[in-house]
Amino acid sequence: MIITIVGGGSTFTPGIVKSIALRREELEVDEIRLFDIDRERQDKVGVVVKWILEEDVKTDIKLTVTYDKEEAYKDANFIFAQMRVGKYAMREQDEKIPLRHGCVGQETCGAGGLAYGMRTIFPMMEVIDDVEKYAAKDYWILNYSNPAAIVSEACRVLRPNARIINICDMPIAIVDIIAQSLDIKDLHKIEYDYFGLNHFGWFTSMTYEGRDILQEVKDYVKAHKMLLPESNIEAIKKHVETTGNRHASSAWIHVWESVYTMLELFPDYVPNTYLNYYLLSKESVEHSNPEHTRANEVMETREKTLFEGIDHYLKTGEISTKAFYAGEHGNWIADLAIALKNDTKQRFLVIVENRGAIPNMPYDAMVEVPAYIGKNGPEVIAQNPIPLFQQGLMMQQVNCEKLLVEGCIEGSYQKVLQAFALNKTIPTSTVAKAILDDMIEANKEYWPELK
Repeated sequence: MIITIVGGGSTFTPGIVKSIALRREELEVDEIRLFDIDRERQDKVGVVVKWILEEDVKTDIKLTVTYDKEEAYKDANFIFAQMRVGKYAMREQDEKIPLRHGCVGQETCGAGGLAYGMRTIFPMMEVIDDVEKYAAKDYWILNYSNPAAIVSEACRVLRPNARIINICDMPIAIVDIIAQSLDIKDLHKIEYDYFGLNHFGWFTSMTYEGRDILQEVKDYVKAHKMLLPESNIEAIKKHVETTGNRHASSAWIHVWESVYTMLELFPDYVPNTYLNYYLLSKESVEHSNPEHTRANEVMETREKTLFEGIDHYLKTGEISTKAFYAGEHGNWIADLAIALKNDTKQRFLVIVENRGAIPNMPYDAMVEVPAYIGKNGPEVIAQNPIPLFQQGLMMQQVNCEKLLVEGCIEGSYQKVLQAFALNKTIPTSTVAKAILDDMIEANKEYWPELK
């Protein structure tokens, strides 16, 4: 059993590897391979991964750190894809360019997400082609490269037969926050229904050991004016950095407060926090600093902590466990691989072609819905027709993403402009054009030429 991690130089790699190693018996994994085009980053992250396997978990899983495609994918069974094309330098541009024009600056939503998507489409196709060439015939690609909605639409259009499952950990991160807020010890016992698109959906029901807790969640948010555990709220008030879930930090405070505002306006369902960028875009911009965005915060915290920790270890032999983040991100990805390998039919949220799962959405829309995961992939759980409000929002976003993918493939400036103009975070077509033109200049090393 061989697992290859594409984007091996990511700060999330150590935590993911630890999750894999702790589930060795279920995964029966013999070898983990790290593959990245940034040799310097991957070599450093490889140091931490080696320590985790040999000293922390104490396993004999073989570690291979490679920069060669054939070596990376040869006979691999699972490929975990977590690419960040352009790294944090380009994420910074994704966030700051829209903010200069008074629009949401976020890496996966709005204009920033569209820009990031255009950088990622063709590199993802290259990964799929290389995996097809070298990997085991029954391979599975578990892709959580952002922006997952755009990447999954591109995969549907360009590589419809690829054995790829596009996923996102944000819903499980929200469930984790809910579990902590309601003092529920085992979030895996929380069952929920959900529909939407990636970073654009709603929890419609939620139970814990048979108890309906969706109303409890709403009541908690109403009482606290945000969705965060009380311990995190108190820490933030005291300007103390929170630990554990990376989303439960002061940098995310406005996002968690927005859940209260969205529920006050639209109380039927509990929203995915990313909806605040679409439903409360003006407020999001007002709470943003155009000169210092989330990209800067991540570079100053998670990135800095990891690579300083590695340098310290190389000099002294001492390693801080703060040098990596494990948590639900890595656990959830490992759980998904186990479900596929062992045919467990465990329930997950996945991004799939609709094909009637949501009756009043297009057949070929890439939707995020629950599915049972077994050896043959997702068995999607059919949903009821969704309300007009949610359907209208989703249709606008689906068509925006479809136009972007078509424009990227065809090299069509007009279609990409239409995608920017259709995005709900951008107020007018002239602003859409201004942002797009700035984005073309910033992304000239990564985007196809648009004519």
